[in-house]
Amino acid sequence: MTINIPDQRGRVAVVTGANSGLGRVTATELARAGAHVVLAVRNTKAGAEAARSMGGDTEVRELDLASLASVRAFAGKLAADHPVVDLLVNNAGLVLLGERRTTSDGFEMHLGTNMLGHFLLTGLLLDALSAAPAARVVSLSSITHKPARLNFDDLMSERDYGGSRAYGVSKLATTVFGLELDRRLRAARSPVISVLAHPGMTRTNLTPRAWEHRGRVGRILATAGLVMTQSLERGAEPQLRAATEPGLRGGEFFGPSGFLEVRGRAVPVKPSAEAADPVVGRRLWEAAEELTAIKYL
Repeated sequence: MTINIPDQRGRVAVVTGANSGLGRVTATELARAGAHVVLAVRNTKAGAEAARSMGGDTEVRELDLASLASVRAFAGKLAADHPVVDLLVNNAGLVLLGERRTTSDGFEMHLGTNMLGHFLLTGLLLDALSAAPAARVVSLSSITHKPARLNFDDLMSERDYGGSRAYGVSKLATTVFGLELDRRLRAARSPVISVLAHPGMTRTNLTPRAWEHRGRVGRILATAGLVMTQSLERGAEPQLRAATEPGLRGGEFFGPSGFLEVRGRAVPVKPSAEAADPVVGRRLWEAAEELTAIKYL
């Protein structure tokens, strides 16, 4: 790590997708810094194995972001046991390059998991976050959000679907959410801040899994793509900086410093114009409220 993480003792941190990849590195570093880290994972066996390797003060809880019922169950139990939550890292995500799939609630899988599940989770944990003196919500974006566009007439990509495009749309939606959350927290004079990060191109397991359906050719393409990527430890630095750097203001966004933000040390970066548009933010927020049946802020 090339960043210094302040002492996290006495803080409760929730990291989604913490059993592998960026989430695992983030959870590990937070635990090493003294935080009580909740690994919110779909596969609790893998989560328990990850927790054992981290050391520190950790616990594992089941969370399937592709199921609104699972999100509600997780949030209810967590808030009962931890009425004060200092940090929520909305890290979990998936990318699927095969045929269109849907969540248990009928949402396009990328949007439902990467954005709508986190939208509901954040709302359900907002009281616990607001009870902390300086809580943060970190939303994990991607450089793929920059060329993406939201089609509010086809949010679920029913008429026009492509796996890579749907992933980019979900990450644009995640970025829009993080920035709109910041606006609403400010307007409510909340002590909670919303910040964002993206890892550039990092050696996670998302890309290899995404190409699995293409057989040998897919494996070759995935391996070739890994040559351009940076390590998990470097890729996690933007979200760790967003999660722990003192004195941040809501709406700050971190990513790699290098060419096209593909790799490099963590520095402040800018979202796309569409992601930063308040009109888009309000429209997506209202759609997410209707889809997830929750209203907050």
